[in-house]
Amino acid sequence: MCIVISVVDDLPKIAIWDPAEVSILVARGTATGELMREVAAILTIDLGAPASVDDRFVCFCGALVELPGELTALVAVDSSWEPV
Repeated sequence: MCIVISVVDDLPKIAIWDPAEVSILVARGTATGELMREVAAILTIDLGAPASVDDRFVCFCGALVELPGELTALVAVDSSWEPV
């Protein structure tokens, strides 16, 4: 089972875990570094996934978690965040 990351509008927090959909919902428009740190914390602290590999996230099953295209472009431009 692998986690999916989805970008949504009108989210009350930067990022939240949605166990029903096995996904992490992230707020559109949040600063990239802050958003990526929040996703990393959800994966590693809340879900027990291993630490990030390079600048990529890892699922608790060991598979790489892919970012949606909208975030991939932002991360490529913003190198201010560092994996956990």
